[in-house]
Formats: sequence, C-alpha cells, structure tokens
Amino acid sequence: MIKESFSDKLLKTLFYLFLTLFSLYCLLPFISVLASSFATESEILRSGYTLFPKTFSLQAYKLIFEDNTIYRAYGVTIFVTMAGTVLSMIFTSALAYAISVKSVKYRNAIAFYVYFTMLFHGGLVASYLLISKYLDMKDSIWVLIIPSMISAWNMFLLRNFFATIDESLAESAKMDGANDAYILFRIILPVSLPALATIGLFYALGYWNNWFNALLYINDPHKFPLQYLIQRIMNNLDYINQIAADVNIPNFIPPAITVRLATTIVTIGPIIFLYPFLQKYFVKGLMVGAVKG
Repeated sequence: MIKESFSDKLLKTLFYLFLTLFSLYCLLPFISVLASSFATESEILRSGYTLFPKTFSLQAYKLIFEDNTIYRAYGVTIFVTMAGTVLSMIFTSALAYAISVKSVKYRNAIAFYVYFTMLFHGGLVASYLLISKYLDMKDSIWVLIIPSMISAWNMFLLRNFFATIDESLAESAKMDGANDAYILFRIILPVSLPALATIGLFYALGYWNNWFNALLYINDPHKFPLQYLIQRIMNNLDYINQIAADVNIPNFIPPAITVRLATTIVTIGPIIFLYPFLQKYFVKGLMVGAVKG
C-alpha cells in the first residue's frame, strides 16, 4: 500500500472541499425556491426570494391541495409514467434489437423508416385527426401513453448500444436452441442495464412532464395529469391577477408567485427521488450511443 504524502492529502482535502462548496452552490436555487414557497406573497413582492422567510405560510400549498383533484392528478401521472415507461422500454428494446441484428433482412429499410420520422412529421392537425377521429382515443388514459410510446432518438441510442455487444453471446445461445425473444430478454437486456436505465429515465421524465397531449385530447377532469392540472391552476391565477389589477381591490394580493414556487416543488418532488436509484447505471450509460454501430 502506497502511503500518501502530506501534499497529496492536502490536495485531496482541497478537492473535496471545493466539490462540497460547489454542490451547495448548485443547491442554493432549489433551496431558495423551497424556502420561498413557504413565504407570504407580500414578502416575496417586498423582499424577493429568500432562504429564510420571515413569515411562514402554507397558503400556496393549501390552494394547490384544497380538494382531491390534485391527488387524482398524481395518480394519473404516476400510472402514465410507470405504465408508459415499461411499455416504451419493451417496444423500444424490441425494435432496437431487431435492427441491430445483421441477419435481419430489411433492417436498414426499417431503420431508415424510423429515421424518416425524425425529419418529417404530419403536423398537429394530422396527428389530432388520426388520434381523436380514426383511432378514437380521445378522453382515454391511453392517449397519454401510446402516441409517445417509441422515441426514434432513444431507439437509435439503444440500437447503437446493442451493436457494441459481442455477437458471440447471441450466436452461442442460438446454437443451444434459443430463439430471438429468449436472447433479447435473457441475454441482451441483462447486460444492457446502463443503457436501459438511461433510456428509461429519459422516458420517465418525458411522461412525467407531458401535458400537451392532455390539453389536446383530455376533457374529463378525472383524467387530468398533474402537469396539466398545475398549468390550469396557474392560468386561473393569472386571470385572477388580471381581474384584481383591473378592479383594484384594496389589500388583495393573489398568491401567484408563491403558488408557482409551490407547484415547482410539488411537480419535481417525486421524480427527483428516482435519480439516486438509477445513478449508478446512469453514470455508466452516459456513453450510450457514442460507439458507432
């Protein structure tokens, strides 16, 4: 064992101190948002964002959680995120593996077809008519999942990762009588955890933050996802602010800023706890797609 010198220990201590201070500096904006969300609206307007609110207030959170609508929206978003991520990973992995196998006859044509969708799109009107009229998915919970099920970009990232796996693994399994489905789920996917964790995190964040599909296709309030419900709350607050400014009601200050800060905490709180569980795979998967397949 090599004994560290005093200069090495001092340098390491300085590095750890710098990283600790830098991490705290990066956390300051989030801490400021969290602390300011518990302040009063008048204090924010008077003193700006703060790390230590002078007056503790739960008015913004009471406004958000005043009924059961937010809890239903949480349930919808959690279901959409979990079911959507699982289905997206299954179909994306299957498609990526199919076009990564050199023995597949039309794999280049399939890859070009998928790549073509990244360059050209039918547009919003065509998508709306297809989903709402011909597929009859309007006001269905699955309209929040199926249209976003496969991302061409994520598929190509996963395809490139599969291409780096030694072909001898699949060939030896075929010699033992394994079919393609067995090879994919029992051999390829277990050795692709870094790539799967990375792509899965991308999908989960996409489903969690998606609100535009709900704006287009969902009319039932019981099926509103969290992000869309938060947007409706913010729009209503903007309208109240406008009315209050026009009417000039004395001593009436709508909690617009504090509600915005509270909604930030409410929406990012659950998804931010997902990252520590995927961190060890995510760090390994940062190079996903970097090797040309």
